[in-house]
Amino acid sequence: MISKKERFKLVTEYFLKHRSVAETELQYADPYELIVAVMLSAQCTDKRVNIITPAFFKQFPSVESLASAEEKDVLELVKSCSYPNSKTRHLIKMARMLIGKFNGTMPSDIEQLQELPGVGRKTANVIAAVIFNKPAMPVDTHVFRVSARIGLTSNSKTPLETEKQLIKYFPDHLIPIAHHWLILHGRYVCQARKPKCDECGLIDFCRYYEKLKGEKKKIRIKRLKVLK
Repeated sequence: MISKKERFKLVTEYFLKHRSVAETELQYADPYELIVAVMLSAQCTDKRVNIITPAFFKQFPSVESLASAEEKDVLELVKSCSYPNSKTRHLIKMARMLIGKFNGTMPSDIEQLQELPGVGRKTANVIAAVIFNKPAMPVDTHVFRVSARIGLTSNSKTPLETEKQLIKYFPDHLIPIAHHWLILHGRYVCQARKPKCDECGLIDFCRYYEKLKGEKKKIRIKRLKVLK
């Protein structure tokens, strides 16, 4: 039986060896562009967001230009993503508060970031981790699912519970990249409907795979009994 501490150690060693470079797949050039991209990415793929943002940033290249934008102009640019109406309103309000309250400078504090309209804890953690390299753990559906499957989290019911369990065991300096490890692993290997266990390098210490092997063994035993 692998302890949680040992499981974290094995997972960390694997990713440091096989994915020493891991970063967001969202395309951005500065903190303003990243927060826009992350806000657009809610319930939307990074691929779709990366299709939208070039035209968006051409028309609104700065937080000041977005703050003075008309809703109809922003909506026209983001209409192909999910929840375009609410995202349009949040983007403009975010830009206005960023200027009015923070003098146009992106705050690094997670609580202050969450004061911005449309910015929840996940988005705030992304900005803190990616821009400021803080030990922040954004939890999206991939992180939530993968960490539970591997066995890094136990009985977690909410993203916040998952976040707390993960930051407890990952070293502070690795938390920003660990977030990307789990996202990318979930996106390309440990997929929701059909995880690619045959392509996964974590199976020797994955709780999900241990359970899967156990179930397959039970089925084989039952078949042998029937054959007898």
